[in-house]
Amino acid sequence: MANKVLVIGAGPGGYVAAVRAAQLGGEVTLVERENVGGTCLNWGCIPSKIMKTSAELLEKIHQAGEFGISVTGVAQPDMARLMARKAAVINAQIRGIEMLLKHHKIRLMKGEGTINGPGAATVKLTTGEAVVLAFDRLILAMGSTPTNIPTFPFDGERILSSNEALGLTEIPGSILIVGGGVIGCEFACILSTLGSRVTVVEALDRLLPLPSVDAECSKVLQREMKKRKIDIHVHRTVMAVTKTATGTSVTIGPSPFADNLREKEKEPFVVTADKVLVSIGRSPATFGVGLSTIGVALTGKGWIQADDHMRTNIAGVYAIGDILGPEKVMLAHSASAEAQVAAENAMGGDRTMDYRVIPSAIFTIPEVATVGLSEAETAEMGIAARADTVLYRSMGKAQVINELAGHAKIISETGSGKVLGVHLIGAHATDLIAEGSLAVQNGLTVNQIAGTIHAHPTLAEIMAETAFKASDRALHG
Repeated sequence: MANKVLVIGAGPGGYVAAVRAAQLGGEVTLVERENVGGTCLNWGCIPSKIMKTSAELLEKIHQAGEFGISVTGVAQPDMARLMARKAAVINAQIRGIEMLLKHHKIRLMKGEGTINGPGAATVKLTTGEAVVLAFDRLILAMGSTPTNIPTFPFDGERILSSNEALGLTEIPGSILIVGGGVIGCEFACILSTLGSRVTVVEALDRLLPLPSVDAECSKVLQREMKKRKIDIHVHRTVMAVTKTATGTSVTIGPSPFADNLREKEKEPFVVTADKVLVSIGRSPATFGVGLSTIGVALTGKGWIQADDHMRTNIAGVYAIGDILGPEKVMLAHSASAEAQVAAENAMGGDRTMDYRVIPSAIFTIPEVATVGLSEAETAEMGIAARADTVLYRSMGKAQVINELAGHAKIISETGSGKVLGVHLIGAHATDLIAEGSLAVQNGLTVNQIAGTIHAHPTLAEIMAETAFKASDRALHG
């Protein structure tokens, strides 16, 4: 059995793989060039939710009168203190992960890891020292980076990546966001709530244009974002960005994906903004790792290819997380699940990764969460199914907390009532999706959900109400 396991990258995939391999008796070395936690902890999931929490609190303070609370003075964001809190939370999480690694006797090396050939690697430490390592098994978990657009590249000042947007020291008066996907929509909601005038440009026909996201969720999100005075342009693309004395001038034209546009819609127009945030996807972080020295197969765009055992084409070499690209699932919790599969297989196991039931949590305002099949996907697959929806506003708890926007939708198999998918948009949707994941994973039926007593008054009751409706015995929905 392999003993020496080398893991390159200490994100939610890499550090989990290291821990699992160590639990199974491996002598594990984990290499990370920056802080442990990867994109998720340092430039993604955690810092963006810290900003979202502050934005939502600010909004609640502005709404205090509706809850019978009088507030004197003006509530406004204090970006210096927000960034200080962000740093404190991230540092606490980093210390926690490092203590976890220490507990499992994992050797953490901070520096650049490079593969020299089969079973050999060099780590150039941040101190400048170079250390040569031997390994029996290798787990690649280098992650990804924000995709740059060559015609208007990131400059960190006026044209920002998502990394740089998470370090803003002041809220821009106006910002144009290129891309209406998950990152773009999350930032649009956060920055708008904190006081910025936001414009979103999306090349496809809707916000969150992902197969896993129900079209009705996109429709509701677009409506709620417009209520926040976010200017949204779908079926549009950014043709050019020109820096001006005070900001940027952005030329917007028709999308190459748009059909049957009217002549007026084909005309380019210009939007001015203090800053531009580019959020059009991620690129593989494979440069300089030495993958070619052992012949690891890549896709045409540079993503690593791996099977459902997380094996690459090279024996003893595994790959997990964002480095696998959009053909897999680029989410932190997916990376952690892949990590356990890879680590167990590296230590002699025979596990496979199951991608069928991976929930998606999108932290817009309101939140969006999905799991399983969408209504469109069941139709494409020829599955006989029904879709049942219940509005948030029918829930007593939603009225209590004044969070009325949104709905729950359950996709169930006709006849059997088996839950095939759950789609939520509304307050705390990302927490509520856990019940949907449990149902889809275990093949539960709408009758079983309806037969489960849900506490009152809670937002979780919306799952029971939707299940009642799906079993033709609706109560309040």
